[in-house]
Amino acid sequence: MSPRPALHHQLEQGLAALGLALPPDAVARLLAYQALLERWNSAYNLTAVRDPAEMVTRHLLDSLAILPFVEGASLADLGTGPGLPGIPLAIAAPGRDVLLVDSNGKKVRFLREAIRALKLEGVRAVQSRVEEVQGQFDCITARAFASLADMLAWGGHLLAPGGSWLAMKGRSADDELPGIPAGFRLRGQHVLHVPGLQAERQVLVLGRT
Repeated sequence: MSPRPALHHQLEQGLAALGLALPPDAVARLLAYQALLERWNSAYNLTAVRDPAEMVTRHLLDSLAILPFVEGASLADLGTGPGLPGIPLAIAAPGRDVLLVDSNGKKVRFLREAIRALKLEGVRAVQSRVEEVQGQFDCITARAFASLADMLAWGGHLLAPGGSWLAMKGRSADDELPGIPAGFRLRGQHVLHVPGLQAERQVLVLGRT
């Protein structure tokens, strides 16, 4: 039996467990992204996760767990790697301008192919160090990218006034909270329950003071 129906079922069950209702074509597009990532991964080594079912859990559902916290008309995903969480978020909630930022050329080539193949409107990828990116965004996402002190020092200029910075962390980040730079504050700290994932997950919501 093809693994695709099993992955489709796994993704739909996970979305239901997260309480997410996505656009009609979103599940098919998320699985098309997973298939593209799987195909490119064999040659480009974009992610250490090889198993398709594990990709659904650790990449798709893990990214979508923060969807309820995403707001505003524009989003920048810093240190996006192969597009996580930026591409799943763009598929799940279209209509937002999304900038995917990574310094790795191989990953950005994959991102551009994914944007083209999946027809992701309003999404673009740039190969750059975070501190050199220009513009301001209503929402910024960063998944296991750096410490809070470093990520805000490098990318804090990108957060629009009143915007939300969503820092995805795998474990308690309490020891990082004293490092939040002046001008920023912690607005919320939320435990994430990712279906099928035993590991701890949380999102820290930061904003300007």
